Amino acid sequence: MQMAKTPAVFLLIFSTLFISLVSADWNILNQRKRNSVRANLKSYCESWRINVELNNIRGFNVVPQECVEYVKKYMTSSQYKADSERAMEEVKLYISGCCTLRGDGKDAWIFDIDDTLLSTLPYFKKHGFGGNKLNASSLEAWMTESKGPALKHTLSLFHDIKDRGLRIFLISSRKETLRSFTVDNLIKVGYHGWTSLILRGLEDEFMEVKKYQSRVRQRLVDEGYRIWGIVGDQWSSFEGLPGAKRTFKLPNSMYYIA
Repeated sequence: MQMAKTPAVFLLIFSTLFISLVSADWNILNQRKRNSVRANLKSYCESWRINVELNNIRGFNVVPQECVEYVKKYMTSSQYKADSERAMEEVKLYISGCCTLRGDGKDAWIFDIDDTLLSTLPYFKKHGFGGNKLNASSLEAWMTESKGPALKHTLSLFHDIKDRGLRIFLISSRKETLRSFTVDNLIKVGYHGWTSLILRGLEDEFMEVKKYQSRVRQRLVDEGYRIWGIVGDQWSSFEGLPGAKRTFKLPNSMYYIA
């Protein structure tokens, strides 16, 4: 009888050990110790990027060094293009049925500029895709060259909204000293017919961008404008009051502007 019990006892011990090993294998810490470090790093970096877009991760100065390559791959990928195009399709769907325009010249739409109308990717390709701390002087020097390419998905949307009779306001955190270079760049790549280009003056330079943007919107509302929507790549383009009836964010995990 004792001999008959031995295989059963051995099987029970082996099964318990196997279950323990399988359970341990699902522990993320153990996963990192095995050969799946690369896969887990990809998951971590993708999760980091998504949480930037969700505004859960805020105020970062640089992209984590281990994630720079993943951000680079995304920002230069067909997925970034597809995500941006889908966002603009949602704008078109919204604008096609949302708005009863009064025809009094007070129906308004707001666009940000950098990485909304114009791409800064040519600059960040040479400056670490957000892995290096942003050098404002260097970026502004690049802006004076007026070589930012148009983001084609927003170029099409820009003209669609303009043709519907809405007044377009461009509100940017760029400095007023960059006005002529910004206008040259916008016109060169196909943007024209906006109502006003609003840049940061000396009195705005030390103000948080979200407060500056909010103050500009308040001025527009005080002038009687109805803001139907905003398109931007930073949450600071939308935060604060007064708001718009809808906001649409384009993906950008290279930098964060508060």
